[in-house]
Amino acid sequence: MHRWPHDTPLWGDSVKKQLDDSINKNPEKKQVIVREKTIQIQNIAFSSLKKIGISIPFFKDECTMIFEGTFGKLSAHAHITIKQRNYLDIFNQLISWREKLFPSK
Repeated sequence: MHRWPHDTPLWGDSVKKQLDDSINKNPEKKQVIVREKTIQIQNIAFSSLKKIGISIPFFKDECTMIFEGTFGKLSAHAHITIKQRNYLDIFNQLISWREKLFPSK
């Protein structure tokens, strides 16, 4: 995850360290919870979600969700890759969630 768009408030060193330690540079599997209008990765909840993309990359048995959102007063762009056997089921659930709560205009 990284700060985006670039014209939003800068992330302080403590925020960058927290994100690197818990998410960005931590190779362990992360807990991801998708709720009505929020996505939580580990202990960081994102709201004001927009530009939600969900795809299955060519030649890979995985699904990826990309979104923009805010946590606290900071903005971010995040990529989440699901590499589980049931990635197709998860893909379909995420597509249904997005269509229901964030319909295209």
